Amino acid sequence: MSQPQSRMLQNSPDSPNLPDSPHWLHWPPGLPRIVSVPETDLYANVEISAWRWPDKPFIIFYDSTLTFAQFKDECEALAGYLQGPCGVRAGDRVILFLQNSPQFIISFYAILRAGAIVVPVNPMNRAEELAHMVRDSGSTVAIVAQNLLAEVAPLSAESLKHVVVACYSDYLKTPTDLNVPDFVREPRAPLDQAWMHADSRTPSATIFTPWSGALAAGLRATERSSKPDDLCVMPYTSGTTGNPKGCMHTHRSVMHNAVVPLSWFGTHQDVVFLASLPFFHVTGMQGSMNGPLYLGATVVVLARWDREVALRCIERHRINALSMIAAMVVDFLAHPQLETFDLSSVQRINGGGAAMPEAVAARLDQLLGLSYVEGYGMTETIAPTHLNPPHRPKRQCLGIPFVGVDSRVIDPTTLAECPQGETGEIVVHGPPIMQGYWNKPEANEESFITIDGKRFLRTGDLGRVDEDGYFFMVDRLKRMINASGFKVWPAEVESLLYGHPAIHEACIIATPDPVRGETVKAVVVLRPAFVGAVDESAIIEWARSHMAAYKVPRQVEFMASLPKSGTGKVQWRLLQDQERDRKLERDRTNDGLVLE
Repeated sequence: MSQPQSRMLQNSPDSPNLPDSPHWLHWPPGLPRIVSVPETDLYANVEISAWRWPDKPFIIFYDSTLTFAQFKDECEALAGYLQGPCGVRAGDRVILFLQNSPQFIISFYAILRAGAIVVPVNPMNRAEELAHMVRDSGSTVAIVAQNLLAEVAPLSAESLKHVVVACYSDYLKTPTDLNVPDFVREPRAPLDQAWMHADSRTPSATIFTPWSGALAAGLRATERSSKPDDLCVMPYTSGTTGNPKGCMHTHRSVMHNAVVPLSWFGTHQDVVFLASLPFFHVTGMQGSMNGPLYLGATVVVLARWDREVALRCIERHRINALSMIAAMVVDFLAHPQLETFDLSSVQRINGGGAAMPEAVAARLDQLLGLSYVEGYGMTETIAPTHLNPPHRPKRQCLGIPFVGVDSRVIDPTTLAECPQGETGEIVVHGPPIMQGYWNKPEANEESFITIDGKRFLRTGDLGRVDEDGYFFMVDRLKRMINASGFKVWPAEVESLLYGHPAIHEACIIATPDPVRGETVKAVVVLRPAFVGAVDESAIIEWARSHMAAYKVPRQVEFMASLPKSGTGKVQWRLLQDQERDRKLERDRTNDGLVLE
């Protein structure tokens, strides 16, 4: 019978309350087990970097630059406008609905400067999805991209009182030969028209103000009073049931995971980062925005992923640090003229969200002489809780518990710790863990447990630990679909699909996809009057207009009825198993054809 993993190693004086584990033998050389993190609010990083390097470029946006001093000045001006005409007060929640851009970063820190809480929203979300976050968070102010106003206008009647409208092209100040997306080049549109409710001819009571007007008001924020344990950012994540939930993070938890990865990778202030991951997501937010700002480093910002632009920027701006999910790396390496670019400045490449295929990792190593360093984290942990040691990474591996993190694998039923090598649920404790879900006491009760007197978050992910203390993902306890690194929660998609007039019942499952890893499939029962009148393409097209693109079902299967348990619950797991069995049967058939 196997025994629980060894705890023979002794804790050192600089690692109080952290369990002994074999992973300490593979700790990054020279890195303490506990790294000091500033006891300040996040906005202090704006002031310090602007004081140290006022004329150094902080943001490079399609060859246009913004220095640290300019960045701070615009943060102060926007914060003054938020506190003044918008009426934002300490603790208020403010929606941030933008693509990667200088305005996203300025807005993020202006909201913090005003003492409020940032609610970052995926710009792929549609009006119905956005409406839930606005209502749930209680936000009355939003900062929105000009091209996303169509999704915001329907909400102005019921919730939003003031909207600041950003035009990306305002920050294209230097001519460039880079391929700038059309929505970024789009000129500023006038806001003097009366914005109308989606279902009414009554003009909205919401005040829409152009970004340029907010800055030109010449206002400045009042004295800052935020403390490390105040809430500062509330990204939304979905659970296995119901709508997305707000994850409450403090300045302290965000600061920890902004600062410590810099030490993990030995990063200095003259490293140049590529911001190719979205800022609304915690990985891009921390690794490509908050961390570089703290450091005083330069960030080359892409509004959206474009491998040609990324390669040209690496060459032109001598970028050193890349953060990419596996799908980006696959696309990156598939560029037909890849070898013609000078990529010698790249010193590291890291990411997560989905396991890196072995062949792709080998190609990356061959081309750049670099290992892809994978990590693991959640919205609830504001990015990493596990990272591979840069000097000794393992492929398709989550890594080892991060600085200050105690992570274990437990039996999800008995909550007892599993022996080394056995599969169980991954649980985490440490500085990056959220305070809880916003206004969701029942969800908090289900998500946290106490082990050895410490509060652990149940991740809902199944994993195992090897003999070196490295964690590996095995499966998911929750019903989550991972499509190209985007987490899709079936219950949320099902809820949106029920808005289709033809759908009587719907169940969302995962189906294998050669590009996305897995993708979304809808199993649908139509209302009798629509049978034969609605096909797969009609359902998919409707979904595209009602939910973010990554959530849209790529396949639809029609059934006369869904399998149900004795209590009337849809047996989604049975449908999921049947889908995987069909995939295995297809693979066996194809293998036989090849052999013949």
